[in-house]
Amino acid sequence: MNLKIIVLAKQVPDTRNVGKDAMREDGTVNRAALPAIFNPEDLNALEQALRLKDAFPGTTVTLLTMGPGRAAEIIREGLYRGADGGYLLTGSAFSGADTLATSYAISMAIRKINDYDLIICGRQAIDGDTAQVGPQIAEKLGLPQITYAEKILHVVDNRITVKRRLERGIETVEAKLPVVITVNGSAPPCRPRNAKLVQKYKYAKTETEKQELATYPHLEGAGGGVRHTELFSLRPYLNLQEWGVADVNADIKLCGLSGSPTKVKKIESVVFHAKENKTLESTNADIEWLMKDLIANHTIG
Repeated sequence: MNLKIIVLAKQVPDTRNVGKDAMREDGTVNRAALPAIFNPEDLNALEQALRLKDAFPGTTVTLLTMGPGRAAEIIREGLYRGADGGYLLTGSAFSGADTLATSYAISMAIRKINDYDLIICGRQAIDGDTAQVGPQIAEKLGLPQITYAEKILHVVDNRITVKRRLERGIETVEAKLPVVITVNGSAPPCRPRNAKLVQKYKYAKTETEKQELATYPHLEGAGGGVRHTELFSLRPYLNLQEWGVADVNADIKLCGLSGSPTKVKKIESVVFHAKENKTLESTNADIEWLMKDLIANHTIG
């Protein structure tokens, strides 16, 4: 069985480093002011896709991401780990999108790709924590969905079996392909970069990135400085696809801020500080004191 898998991944601001410049006046996140990372649960999703590729030779894994030009780094990170290609949805028309506008734009890109058996993504992104985009995409495409997935158990006769981890237990469910799956952070972590793949794909660029380049430094076997136009002609696998609104036949009114009914009022970094603390020893007297204190302040009892 040769599966065609689309992995939805997002470059997110590192919310552990929220500063005073993290928000713009219009209520959108100032992503340029925050370090950018691969959304953690999307990495869990990528690992599930790569395990299927290991199990079924001939399977292809394609990344799809939406964001500014620098989000192409997400595609390269996927290639370094074993993915086969990727698409970047980018442009000012997509900026400021909430989950509704994001799911619309991504669903239109998936319709353009058209050929797929499985769409897989992280349960939620750390910059929003909504867990809405995956299910919304499934609804827009009219596909079944499996959420809170922890492990893809097997794929047989065009049906997939998945283990889900919920708050109150574990479920094993089955669905017919094609299907949308969202993956929990409790799923196995993604494999590290492969050194050979890093060497192969480190110069992979989108069209916009290519235009910003004049020449590449010396490449082994390339005979010195190589014009980037020549390099991408010689190595077609280095060409990363870049799409705008028109490329995916999207309605611009449904994208970005204009298509987003949700507005963020503000974000802030909240740090909890203990007002007081007491060090206890493992003695009967200290344990008795602790129990009495917890009962007195209604923590227990």
